[in-house]
Amino acid sequence: MAGVDGMSGVESAAHLAGVPDSFQRLWTPHRLVYVQDTTQPEEDTCPFCKAPEMSDEDALIVARGEHAYVLLNLFPYNTGHLLVCPYRHISTYDLATREEVAEIASLTQTAMRVVKQVSHNDGFNIGMNQGVVAGAGIAAHLHQHIVPRWAQDANFFPIIAQTKALPKLLGDTRREIAEAWPELP
Repeated sequence: MAGVDGMSGVESAAHLAGVPDSFQRLWTPHRLVYVQDTTQPEEDTCPFCKAPEMSDEDALIVARGEHAYVLLNLFPYNTGHLLVCPYRHISTYDLATREEVAEIASLTQTAMRVVKQVSHNDGFNIGMNQGVVAGAGIAAHLHQHIVPRWAQDANFFPIIAQTKALPKLLGDTRREIAEAWPELP
């Protein structure tokens, strides 16, 4: 049998390149930089330090407070996946001031209300991954995730293909959330 390893009886896949199969593929080359780059940014190259210097539209910011701000995750788990970041470049929650902690909490509550109003989601995952080992993509700058969840948002893509299908563009999602955000006192 051509392509079979005589020792193990396992067929080599080398001759199968380009052969049609039953799998559908969703190519996401834009995520390659996220997957491959495990270095942590310095303050002068940190995307969470640079975002507040940009326009809200370009940085995907939906709201700005005095000590922290809210923006869309560039690599969302679900549509409307938000991040709450302090302006200061700190790596862990215990380094945040009382004012930063209070505003992160307040912005989180407001974000939940706004996303629920705009997206009609069924629940949330909220959390902070602190440290690379804990799963933080940018461990150098503290940020809290607010991930809207729907009863039917899980399918085979994340499990089988390690791919998440998102039904809305980031710019459209940012606009909807920003427009629904209440004025800060």
